[in-house]
Formats: sequence, C-alpha cells, structure tokens
Amino acid sequence: MSRFFKMGGRCGAYGRGMDANAVKTYGIGELLGLARERAVPVVRGIPDEALAGPTPCAEYDVKALVNHLFQVIVQFQRLAVKETSDFGETPDRVGEGPDWRERLADEADRLVAAWSAPGAEEGTTGGMNMPARLVGSMALLDLTVHVWDLARATGQDHPGADEAVVTELTGAVAELAPTARKMGVFGEPVAEPEGASRFERLLARTGRDPHWPRS
Repeated sequence: MSRFFKMGGRCGAYGRGMDANAVKTYGIGELLGLARERAVPVVRGIPDEALAGPTPCAEYDVKALVNHLFQVIVQFQRLAVKETSDFGETPDRVGEGPDWRERLADEADRLVAAWSAPGAEEGTTGGMNMPARLVGSMALLDLTVHVWDLARATGQDHPGADEAVVTELTGAVAELAPTARKMGVFGEPVAEPEGASRFERLLARTGRDPHWPRS
C-alpha cells in the first residue's frame, strides 16, 4: 500500500452513557494495537534460514517483505503526524543486525502510539492528501495482510485477525481497490474459497490466494 505515497516522498469498554447495544467505534490506534499483538509473534518466529524463501507477494522474498513491512511501519509514523513520507528506497534493516525482530516490534509500538495520539485521524495526510483515517487503515492493512504473507511463507500458523480489524479493512479495501489495482498495489481479486472466513475473503479481494501453497 505504500506506493500510494510515492508522490509524497509508498476492545475496549463501552463509553459512559452509551447504549449497551451500541457498536463500539474503534480508533485506528486501537486497531493497530490489536494487529500489532498478532504480528509481533509471527515476526519473532521467522527463522534466519527462511529469509530467502518465496512469499505470496511474488516480487518479494521473505527478507525483502520484512524490509518492506519495516519501511511501512516507520513511514506511516510520519504520516500520523502529517509529515512527508519517503517510500523511494527501502533500507535493508534485516541486514543491519540480528536484533531486527525486536527493532521491528519497537517500531510497531511507535506506530501504534503515533496513530493513537489526538488529532492523528483528523484532516488529510500524505502526498495525495488522503483522509487521515483512510491512511491509517492502509498501515493497518499492511500490518495485517503482510503478516499473513510472512506466516504463510515461513510455515507458521497465522494468528488470524480481530473482527474489528477485518471490518475496518473490508471498507478500506473496497474504497482503495480501484486505484490500488491500477497502480499494481493489489492484484486482481481471486475466487473466494467455499466457506471462506471474512478474513480469507479480504485476502482474496487484495489478489491473494488464501490457500497459497508454500513451495
């Protein structure tokens, strides 16, 4: 999803007084926090010997996809505070040292904090002046689907996604898909497996095969 920004640089309790049947509105920071809790164990579970292996993102091996996710997590912190992002070049953070897993986890914490700050969801951000909430959803999408990619690629059980995250991303993907497909960010949608979960349907709409085989 970071390619949208090349021009710019690519559960909580009910509130007091709310009806018990009201649907909770989640902030992007909250949703990123949920995604972060599921993502970090997958990242920590990537063995060094898997870094050269293929992923469901055909243009990335595991190492390149980790570096891409790292870059997304760092640059979307800047977008949360309405700074200019730079997706023009992806540093090799995996190659910087064996502690890359913990460094990525720390950056994910900073991402959650940045999008949880007052005003992060207000106004517009990024080189294309997109609504800030939608931009935050793009960070959430990468943190969710690329973790699925990495889990699938490295033989790990995918931890799933919270229903609130899937709900947010379903709306975001529907809004982003036409432009994302033109830009090559999403592939063409694939057939949804019979009996697919909501999360598997989301993956299919981004051009992923929910039953992608690790080879």
